[in-house]
Amino acid sequence: MKPGTLKAISREAPVLIAGPTASGKSALALALAARDGRIVVNADALQVYANWRILTARPSPADEAAVPHALYGHVGRDAAWSAGHWLREVAPLLSRPVVIVGGTGLYFLALTEGLAEVPPIPAAVRAEADALRAGDFAAMRAGLDAATAARIDLRNPARVQRAWEVLQATGRGLADWQAGTGAPLLPPGQAEALVLQAEVGWLDDRIAARFDAMMAAGALHEVRAELPFWDPGRPSSQAIGAAELVAHLRGEAGLDAAVAAAKLASRRYAKRQRTWFRSRMRQASGWRALSLP
Repeated sequence: MKPGTLKAISREAPVLIAGPTASGKSALALALAARDGRIVVNADALQVYANWRILTARPSPADEAAVPHALYGHVGRDAAWSAGHWLREVAPLLSRPVVIVGGTGLYFLALTEGLAEVPPIPAAVRAEADALRAGDFAAMRAGLDAATAARIDLRNPARVQRAWEVLQATGRGLADWQAGTGAPLLPPGQAEALVLQAEVGWLDDRIAARFDAMMAAGALHEVRAELPFWDPGRPSSQAIGAAELVAHLRGEAGLDAAVAAAKLASRRYAKRQRTWFRSRMRQASGWRALSLP
């Protein structure tokens, strides 16, 4: 982080920190929490799961002991969890000084732009969606309405499935539901909204180094413990590197190949994040870019 970065960030307003994986978001959040007496609030869709700590780069026990943290590791591997769940849990925390940090852009948009109140998805539609996603994801993607397809990450199976389910269950596309969204909990103008922008080569090096550190810290053992419960269709199973290390543990790939594949998946994920943040989190909508390194 550049010298003077902390001094340029508000001490009073809620702080939002979005950015790609491995860009240093958590370290910045920790520094702000220590400086201002804030609680660090998670805005990452995978760091909520209790079965992953190392592989999702959740804050360490030492970091959690140093300053208060919330919404980390509190959801079971097979529990239902969505942006709506996150928004309901974050709402009461806004009465305290917070720094909200993560890489799930949808959570930040739900917080700062509002979230559509879509009716619950019937179990039968969910089961049909699960089967279609596993058997013919291309058909699921092709079955979306044009307005929704233009707004979501079509390479993200969870996002595509959610949009497909909404269309099938309600007869209205997700984009149409979102057009009727109510007032947000925290408009960007009432917060210090920051999005980290990282130089690609610098970030790729950090991704590789961090995954090596994860392996040294026991990521393979963490995945081995998860193996008896492994279900690739669960949202929790989308943790970057999990599928690759599962393949190794099942004898389907060597360890070096699995690690290389996991690093590649991380780089691709970071690229999708950067693209999404550039298109949805602009200065015009209240977000300020911080360039890295």
